[in-house]
Amino acid sequence: MFIGRNEINKNSPVYFIAELSANHQQDIEIALKTIEKMKESGANAVKLQTFKPESITLDCNNSFFQIRHGTLWDGMTLYKLYKKVYTPWEWQPKLKEYAESIGLDFFSSPFDFEAVDFLCKMNVPAFKIASFEITDIPLIEYIVSKQKPIIISTGIATLEDINLALKVCRSESNKDIALLKCTSAYPTPLEEVNLLTIPDMEKRFKVIVGLSDHTLGISVPVAASVLGAKIIEKHFILDRKLGGPDSAFSLEPREFKNMVDIIRETEKSMGRETYELTGKQISGRKFARSLFAVKDIEKGEVLTKENIRSIRPGDGLHPKYFYDIIGKKANTDISFGTPLSWDLIE
Repeated sequence: MFIGRNEINKNSPVYFIAELSANHQQDIEIALKTIEKMKESGANAVKLQTFKPESITLDCNNSFFQIRHGTLWDGMTLYKLYKKVYTPWEWQPKLKEYAESIGLDFFSSPFDFEAVDFLCKMNVPAFKIASFEITDIPLIEYIVSKQKPIIISTGIATLEDINLALKVCRSESNKDIALLKCTSAYPTPLEEVNLLTIPDMEKRFKVIVGLSDHTLGISVPVAASVLGAKIIEKHFILDRKLGGPDSAFSLEPREFKNMVDIIRETEKSMGRETYELTGKQISGRKFARSLFAVKDIEKGEVLTKENIRSIRPGDGLHPKYFYDIIGKKANTDISFGTPLSWDLIE
């Protein structure tokens, strides 16, 4: 699949998405500065969320709309939370223009039909379906109809949910689909990440796979890259001291850059399945063990465990011949420190 000018496939480098989320503090200058730092930190794309509070929930205070499930946001209503964290729509074309001017892809998660149309007018190169929207089949159908690449988070999805979402996508012959392993817990306990699902997702669903991560730190994304994740999404913040609903599990610039650098190093080290020796390994065999004379040996003298040994370097006979030559005689004088060869032995 292509997002902007970036091709994402089984053999491509990891594609890094920096999630802006609510980390702009309702200040467009902070948003722009954050995008600048995303680029400097190695991100390939910046992702937003495009919604209005009323498009996600109701401004209602009854018990159904109270957050009280052990989250960072307990005590708030859904409406108040989304009111606090939404990104003003009038910013988004400006943010896209700036992101693209510095070489970042820019796209978003739409949460209703109006947001899909708004993003289409902005000509975003892809859509992200958020974890909690994977069950909104009418919304997915509408997104799919726009014939753009789709990235789907699976944070609250059952196997049935994933199969249904993919069926909808493929019904429109959309093959540009990626699934992100995700756990919708903020922050996510390590024990609930289950990264081994990533290679199974690739095999089972035959799509690009990745990780949308809400753990603290960078160890989980690094491990995911080893297991085949080709997309890594992490929340990004200028400074966690700014606070905000997502600050606790967001990476600061130096942390994001460290993640990118380590994964790029990991990619180089993965290589391929091979038992062929590299040039440096071949050179290194010079220091392997081989058979040497460890005492002066006179012509006709018997070779014994006392006068020959397997030592470094590797200029003599292979150590596998040690017992073959024990008991044989030297056919010439062999001085201490001489590598053994067949022409020296009767």
